[in-house]
Amino acid sequence: MTNDHAIEDLQSRLAFQEQTLMELNAVVASQALHIDRLEQQIRALAGTYRDLRNEMDSPPAAPASEKPPHY
Repeated sequence: MTNDHAIEDLQSRLAFQEQTLMELNAVVASQALHIDRLEQQIRALAGTYRDLRNEMDSPPAAPASEKPPHY
């Protein structure tokens, strides 16, 4: 293997690695956005769950103007 061939081989490998690194960076950035959206959805669901739980735990309020069913 000549020095010129070795240099060309290294340059080719470097170009391939740079391309791979850019592709991986794009995937990581996309996944970060997806994770952010999922975290927002989880927070919204947790709030809804908390509200429903509080609603179930509190006794129902009887309307003052409504007569009991036996009247």
